[in-house]
Amino acid sequence: MRNIRTKNNVDLSVEIAGIKMKNPVLAASGAFGYGTEYLPLVSPALFGAVITKTVTLLPRAGNVPPRIYETPMGMLNSIGLANVGVHRFLEEKLPELLSHHPLVIVNIAGNTMEEYAELAGMLNGQPGISAIELNISCPNVKQGGMAFGADPIQAVKLTTLVKKATSKPLIVKLSPNVSDIAAIARAVEQAGADALSLINTLYGMAIDIERQKPVLGNVTGGLSGPAIKPVALYNVFKTSRAVNIPVIGLGGIMTAGDAVEFMLAGAAAVQIGTAGFINPNTVKEIVNGLKDYCLKKKYPEVSQITGKLAV
Repeated sequence: MRNIRTKNNVDLSVEIAGIKMKNPVLAASGAFGYGTEYLPLVSPALFGAVITKTVTLLPRAGNVPPRIYETPMGMLNSIGLANVGVHRFLEEKLPELLSHHPLVIVNIAGNTMEEYAELAGMLNGQPGISAIELNISCPNVKQGGMAFGADPIQAVKLTTLVKKATSKPLIVKLSPNVSDIAAIARAVEQAGADALSLINTLYGMAIDIERQKPVLGNVTGGLSGPAIKPVALYNVFKTSRAVNIPVIGLGGIMTAGDAVEFMLAGAAAVQIGTAGFINPNTVKEIVNGLKDYCLKKKYPEVSQITGKLAV
């Protein structure tokens, strides 16, 4: 059926890797747990899609506390991929999330490529999972602990293996802690990635000068929040011009204006994470703000913002 638009009606839907989302605001992996932790304040159905916290083959206890530390304009986290493991996720967490009728994207990680592939295969036949997001920032235990996403060759091998294990759309989440993110992006695109999400957190740490010890129990962590927004924006701008697949932008998005910036830079959609800790209503405010921006600019579709940056 054809959409009938009035002067106050904007089509907020976007399509990424063949998935039709009702709006371009996604819940970033980890920030909203398994998607239901913010109930009743935030319904998972408000998002264009909910990306679950990282799921691994076996349960993980995570890193020793403290795991979270607030920084000026940001947050350090060192959760250590704590999760219930794929079996409990499929038995308990996924059905609970699906009962609220969001689009679901499952973020996965592993210690080896074989673990990633096994996970992807287990999720492949599961109804209700729209796509898989591949966390390639994890250390490869067979390669001396180097992150899978730090080396184009390893990133290609991993993406290829996972792509063979699943028929679901594959979104590869890229790390900014590399020398050339665009080279990694092109490599995983050629290996079969259907879309990219970027950026993951930047390496960071904080020190307690009285105790003369690191604040985080694991010493270092990942920096997120407004502090990393300029870095994220640059990487989205650079990467979106290097590939022919959709880019989902994240990193310090707190307002509708931030989301517009990322879309102008080339993002087809955005993810919010740290913002949810500060203001649970962020998703509503950003979705409404995107609509207002489109009305102001006379764009009948929100997707018209993507790549509109004049340079």
